[in-house]
Amino acid sequence: MIDQALLDRVQKQAWFHRYPRGWPILLFLIASITTAVSVMAIERADRQTRRVELDRNLTEISSALQRRVTENIALLRAGGALFATQPPGTAGGVTRTQFAEFAQDLQGNGKIYGSLGVGWAPLIPVERLADAEVAIQDEGQTDFIVFPRPAPGQRAVAPVRYILPQTTENQSVIAYDMFSESVRREAMEKAIRLGGPVASGKVHLMQDSDTKASGGFMIYMPVMVPQGGRRSAIGFVYSPFRAKDFLASASELYRNDQIDVAIYDDHIAPETLLAEQRSDGVPGPAMERRIDVGNHSWVVQISDKKAGVLTTLSRIVLFFGVIASLTVMGISRFITKRAAEDRRVLEWLTSQASIRNSLTRELNHRVKNTLANVLSIAALTRRRSRDIDDFTDSLTARIRALSATHDLLSQSDWGYAALGDIVRSELAPYMEGEDSHVVMSGPDIKLAPNDAMSLGLAIHELATNAAKYGALSTIEGRIHVYWVLISPDLAEISWREEGGPSVTPPSQRGFGRDLIEKIVAHELKSEVDLQFKPSGVECRLKVPVRAAREFMLRAGHRPA
Repeated sequence: MIDQALLDRVQKQAWFHRYPRGWPILLFLIASITTAVSVMAIERADRQTRRVELDRNLTEISSALQRRVTENIALLRAGGALFATQPPGTAGGVTRTQFAEFAQDLQGNGKIYGSLGVGWAPLIPVERLADAEVAIQDEGQTDFIVFPRPAPGQRAVAPVRYILPQTTENQSVIAYDMFSESVRREAMEKAIRLGGPVASGKVHLMQDSDTKASGGFMIYMPVMVPQGGRRSAIGFVYSPFRAKDFLASASELYRNDQIDVAIYDDHIAPETLLAEQRSDGVPGPAMERRIDVGNHSWVVQISDKKAGVLTTLSRIVLFFGVIASLTVMGISRFITKRAAEDRRVLEWLTSQASIRNSLTRELNHRVKNTLANVLSIAALTRRRSRDIDDFTDSLTARIRALSATHDLLSQSDWGYAALGDIVRSELAPYMEGEDSHVVMSGPDIKLAPNDAMSLGLAIHELATNAAKYGALSTIEGRIHVYWVLISPDLAEISWREEGGPSVTPPSQRGFGRDLIEKIVAHELKSEVDLQFKPSGVECRLKVPVRAAREFMLRAGHRPA
């Protein structure tokens, strides 16, 4: 008897047996998805935090840039107000001494807040340029000649008269006409229209004419004086800036130096890049903001640095999540494996018990039949025996014959059948001798027992019909049977008759035709193409080819 406790336990765990591999994988996926969702939530919160921090940094950096510009503009406004009180002259009304005192009082050495210094450029009409150059040369600047020379149609020039501090690079720009360059001229004309400070667009500084330095910009403050009932510009107090030095000066005003910062003139493009600061690391999300710098528009773009693909917390969660997922999968796999093993034990025990019961019943039946046969043989032998020796010999021989028959029955088994053997067995009477009426060919194909029986019925009916009315009813008649494997699980058999009497389609359906077209077709689960052509009957039918495990299960349970 099978232990009842084992049966109860295995029955409770039957659901494990249905999906021995699916449950561990499902639990692994659930744990993995939970880990992934947790990591995504952590990363999303981190992105939001970083974005808020990035926005705060952008505000701080933008404020620092505007503060530096405001400090320089305040200095230039003071110079503009001072020089507006000076009487106008040929060279703009500002003497070297006045400019030097201004620069010393307000700017120290003339180089703070990220600028290269402060300068004075008088606005001189072109027709008075020669007189102005002579006057400036008479004041001691003997080599003062404006360059480049005014272009045809140019109405005024704005040459650099003074610039402090007197560095070598600053001295190289003395007498340079800033009105000759379009970006500078546009900024100066806008400053005159507004009557206030204006920053220029991106320019290449004359101080960097021999180098490939980064871009620069200018801030102009017009000096306006009353002339003829209106205010007119007599020149500009200005400061030139290297954009990268200006950005470095502004970086002193914000605390986060682990951020990429880029400044663009008016819009973001490679050619409008003024300056940038890069730090080590993988660039993260970027954010930009438009700011006003001296009545001119800049775009400030910043991006933070990512420590890695995932944050530290995400990596920790991912690491322990993977370990937990693998652990859950391993434990569930162990449980389902044990359940499957118990289930197989139960199935084996149940199968053995069923086989044992069947064998016992079969043995009882066969023993009874054998004993009855033996008794009958013994009784018949006794009546026809002359003496005891004759009885013994006859009885022994008959019991041995009975045993041999029993051995043949025991050796026979319900297995598969070859398609060719089925056709050959049904058409064997017409294939005897040298003058065979049957031509058959095809590969070796094994059929399941039920399919073999159905095919045998079909071949038998076709052969019977051919013998009565078709090709097998005449000496010249021939039957061609061939079969092919049209797919791994389907074979097609073709039957064609020739040389027999002319065939006319029957007016009524007979039992054989119904058997082939309905019963056989239903059993084989395919349509039968049966045609009554004048040259002879033709039939095509398909037979499923099934794997041996689908119809040889008895062989696996046969007792040793």
